[in-house]
Amino acid sequence: MLSRVKIKVCGMKDTVNIREVAALHPDYMGFIFYDKSPRYVGSEFVLSEDISSSIKRVGVFVNHTKAFIKETLVRHQLNYVQLHGDESVEFCEELKSEGIRVIKVFRVDGDFEFNITKQFERVADFFLFDTKGKLYGGNAMPFDWSLLRRYNQAVPFFLSGGIQLENIAELAGLSSLNIHAIDVNSGVEDQPGKKNINKLSAIINQLSI
Repeated sequence: MLSRVKIKVCGMKDTVNIREVAALHPDYMGFIFYDKSPRYVGSEFVLSEDISSSIKRVGVFVNHTKAFIKETLVRHQLNYVQLHGDESVEFCEELKSEGIRVIKVFRVDGDFEFNITKQFERVADFFLFDTKGKLYGGNAMPFDWSLLRRYNQAVPFFLSGGIQLENIAELAGLSSLNIHAIDVNSGVEDQPGKKNINKLSAIINQLSI
């Protein structure tokens, strides 16, 4: 089961580390354009042109304007925008209508109502379920993955929140669900924005089983 799950490495910002991670050929790489995040890429960020086109580029945004998102998408040649804030259905629809591929994030805890996702089904290419915490993301802890069985599985999803080598095998229990990819970040870091290549390699190897 694990071999069909793709991998997204998020929170990248260091040029050298980006190249190191790219050499492992993840399916997606995420870059955070939210300036309150410790993994914010910074205003002078330039994404190297030698990153393989097979790695899909995802820009992470939190309650940004449509103009900022569109400008950033063009500048960095992003393949997807990940909306991690409180964006409305109408906002997602406006982006989608312009040919922009959308990943809509939902922050999950025991009280989360999965029915909320239904209104976004027609305006998102993927959903992403992350742990609800004090921050919009990067809370470094998983939620109870069994809650995902309450989701109707209509839209394929990314799973995020505290994923690391120690709990990767638990993904086997989600084999009947519409999981598209895992999103790793803090669980493979030496420091915010700096991924440990050995830890990341081990996860990728585990996914290939």
